[in-house]
Amino acid sequence: MLIPRRAFILLILSLFVVSVFSHDKKSKKQDVTYDGRSLIVNGKRELIFSGSVHYPRLPPEMWPQILNLSKHGGLNAIQTYVFWNVHEPQQGQFNFEGNYDLVKFIKMIQEHGMYAIVRIGPFIQAEWNFGGFPYWMKEVNNITFRSHNTPFKYHMKRFTKMIVKRMKEAKLFAPQGGPIILSQIENEYNTIQIAFKDQGSQYIQWAANMAVAQKTGVPWVMCKQKDAPDPVINACNGRNCGDTFKGPNKPYKPSLWTENWTAQYRVFGDPPSQRSAEDLAYAVARFFSKNGTLVNYYMYYGGTNYGRTASSFVTTRYYDEAPLDEYGLQKDPKWGHLRDLHTALRMCKRTLLEGVHSFQNLGPGLEAQIYQIPGTDECSAFLSNSDVRIPATAKFRGVDYYLPSHSISILPDCKTVVYNTQTVVAQHNSRSFKVSQKANSNLRWKMSPEFIPTIRDATVRALTPLELMNQTKDTSDYLWYTTSLQLRNYDLPRRNDIIPVIQVSNLGHAMHAFVNGEYIGSGRGSHLEKSFTFRSAVRLRPGLNNISLLGMTVGFPDSGVYLEHRMAGIRSVLIQGLNMGTIDLTQNGWGHQVGVEGEKHHLYTQGGSHRVQWTEAKGNGTGLTWYKTHFDAPEGKSPLALNLTSMSKGMAWVNGKSLGRYWVSYLSPLGKPSQSEYHIPRAFLKPTDNLLVLFEEMGGNPEGINILTVNRDTVCSYLTEFHIPHVKSWKGPNSKVQTAVERGPQARLKCPNHKVIESVDFASFGDPFGACGNFTTGACVASHTQEIVEEICLGKTTCTLPMDWKKLTKKNEEPCPGVVKTLAVQVRCGHKKKH
Repeated sequence: MLIPRRAFILLILSLFVVSVFSHDKKSKKQDVTYDGRSLIVNGKRELIFSGSVHYPRLPPEMWPQILNLSKHGGLNAIQTYVFWNVHEPQQGQFNFEGNYDLVKFIKMIQEHGMYAIVRIGPFIQAEWNFGGFPYWMKEVNNITFRSHNTPFKYHMKRFTKMIVKRMKEAKLFAPQGGPIILSQIENEYNTIQIAFKDQGSQYIQWAANMAVAQKTGVPWVMCKQKDAPDPVINACNGRNCGDTFKGPNKPYKPSLWTENWTAQYRVFGDPPSQRSAEDLAYAVARFFSKNGTLVNYYMYYGGTNYGRTASSFVTTRYYDEAPLDEYGLQKDPKWGHLRDLHTALRMCKRTLLEGVHSFQNLGPGLEAQIYQIPGTDECSAFLSNSDVRIPATAKFRGVDYYLPSHSISILPDCKTVVYNTQTVVAQHNSRSFKVSQKANSNLRWKMSPEFIPTIRDATVRALTPLELMNQTKDTSDYLWYTTSLQLRNYDLPRRNDIIPVIQVSNLGHAMHAFVNGEYIGSGRGSHLEKSFTFRSAVRLRPGLNNISLLGMTVGFPDSGVYLEHRMAGIRSVLIQGLNMGTIDLTQNGWGHQVGVEGEKHHLYTQGGSHRVQWTEAKGNGTGLTWYKTHFDAPEGKSPLALNLTSMSKGMAWVNGKSLGRYWVSYLSPLGKPSQSEYHIPRAFLKPTDNLLVLFEEMGGNPEGINILTVNRDTVCSYLTEFHIPHVKSWKGPNSKVQTAVERGPQARLKCPNHKVIESVDFASFGDPFGACGNFTTGACVASHTQEIVEEICLGKTTCTLPMDWKKLTKKNEEPCPGVVKTLAVQVRCGHKKKH
């Protein structure tokens, strides 16, 4: 059964029609247990394909869309953290409304026929502000987070019990008829435990006992916790748990993968990050081939860090490279390739869960993981080539199998390859942003400058600059530091080429400096090094000089030991180059003011925007300026984005709802912003007269802002010809023979949202190269391929193209004989098909 390089045999649709898991919507009570093989739900073993979707990172109006796409991607479970700081922002004051409605979200998961996995934490990290802890916890007397500390354990237990109680009252645990089959306590504690020594060991034992005592009726897990106390299951987080995870700490616990990182979250200043669909699929197939039975994609849909919810320097867009992008659109081929993988693994379900596992060495870097039902011929195999560069041919049970480099082939019957992780048959797509004519047709920008305070305006006085977090208490990013300096004529340099310099040592994260109301510059740290030193020439004058420094955090930290002791803000201020020498202003007496005036007046709301005077905005503006305009909702129903490349740093709101922080002036090593477009959920909009407000900190030109529609209407197929073996029948699960209709290899294209193919932008059969959105012809080009593809595909929602040179060229001779050929097609989808 020889298959050429890049080959792939996809017989999933013709060999085996598998129904995606369907959970009983009638609230059937189900017991959940486990053993060394798998979770056992209502007496049946399950393969769990889960995806992380965080309810606060998308509006409730988008929940059904994301859950539906997740299910159609082959998932049967959704995992979410529980976000303590949004639910209890002030001690004893709770919020479970809107996109914080955890109960509604869990119920909706069940309505979509899926299980739920709830990671209570309550420390979650998640690149979320303060790792999910509410700020008020920092001010509890004698508290030490995540340790055998009485105040911390008191509050952690109280919150955990409160969440469990809410879940029980709504009957959301599986034994009550709900979808929750698994819960998590703590989060990646192993490295923290080392720092706390015995206190850490005692704490983790206490946390496990406390969780189990809640009697939820479902198992508890701890991720990245080598010594998870019984009966809690230790689980793996990482990119390659099939090879790096040493397994559960007891033989009677199953092998679970709670975080399979689908890409990498990004911080401001980062270049783009990728994780290929092929690498992701290889890791999942590897894990299931070695006794794994639950995988969770972190993230399956990342969403958006609205408001001030992102942790230190983390971008507003979260895990955009996941199978579903920030806008809720399928990112292909990742979404489709994983969907096909889930289908292939389900074909092996019975043998994986009930078979006896064995291993066979097939050669250097080659192996077979085999599952056989005792006493039967039911068998599944995973043939792997671990070499990342060189393909190979492996002989398995007397048959030769071609294995591309770094790939695993799945054989549900130990004979027929139905899936190879390295060879993608799923279609590709490319994301496009289009300027909305309707929304941008009448933008009129107005501006209002932010007030620059002096020490006379300060609400809090101290001898030295105060620590920033303790002042803002996570109510604002901003804290003003103000002081004044009285100078005489002879204190100032008399030469024009000598100018005094101000030097500010700052623990982070950023700062804007003003002297006598004039902006003199900005400084910043980074994700890796929060602290920085700001230096700038400064024009001082005889008499009183006012120094106003706007310090800020860009999210609170989210990980590490002694989180409660982290600090930010100004440490020292010097003036250098005066005739009297260097002056240290650190103990000069400082005023402090939390937030900026526009925040206090709620200028980003319809009512608040009338509290100040606005003037027409033209061209480049100065720092600390508020901008506003009104726009109509864009045409159609496509997702929306705000292009802010003409601005610098700040925050944006639509109709009073924050879109999050923007920082387009913080360039990556590639010389481009880490994030240029910012998601505007359509749920935030009215049909007309939508209020868009920006607080710009460093200066920019609002006339360069565009409101965009977002689509993935560029759809592609990239498929290499290969040999399909002659298959008449295949013995599937439960010994039922599935009749196979022999088909040749085919390229399939499908437009999203019932749109039709309006144009064929590229079609080549030969040796084209490139990627979707950027294909180029090679040296081998079959004639008339584009014309043939247009005849087959134009005007259709879906089209199928045969990988047959006789049908892809109008000549009667094979192009480039002896060359393994590839069909690359790129189409543009447009208006919806009329019914």
